[in-house]
Amino acid sequence: MERAPRARTTPLDRDEEAAWRAIARAVLVVPRTLDADLLAGCGLSLAEYIVLVNLSEAPGNSMRMYELAVESTLSPSGVTRLIERMERQGLVEREQAAADARGMTATLTGAGLERLRDAYPHALASVRTNVMDHLDGFDLAAFAEAVSKFATAETGCYPRRLARRQPAHREA
Repeated sequence: MERAPRARTTPLDRDEEAAWRAIARAVLVVPRTLDADLLAGCGLSLAEYIVLVNLSEAPGNSMRMYELAVESTLSPSGVTRLIERMERQGLVEREQAAADARGMTATLTGAGLERLRDAYPHALASVRTNVMDHLDGFDLAAFAEAVSKFATAETGCYPRRLARRQPAHREA
């Protein structure tokens, strides 16, 4: 039986500690700030906005619920509750998956697309003000590559139960 590699336990140096604390703070503060800005600006939560974006980019504006959970970084039960609320608002529709009657799909409605269009300027302004304006002068491609490694299945940071069900590469 192969053993798992030992955890790296070398203490962080001053710069590593500062970077880690900044990342830890950002992953808590930025979503809360974006959520507050979206709620104040257009009445959508960040989670609702992310779901609408994912559905708008999916083929046929439709996704299986488990895939939507993975792409939206929500738990399966969390995305189910959110989609139920959004369905009551007329933003999405749920139905049994055509290929597999056990699964469910969520589909963006015309009202959902219109709500997304209305929300986009608020989301964009918040992202620019709270994130992008602070990255002026950085190599954004290198920054994006480094940050994207944090939440991948390969690093172990991706929720294992969702990583198992993660769909194959999807064209955006």
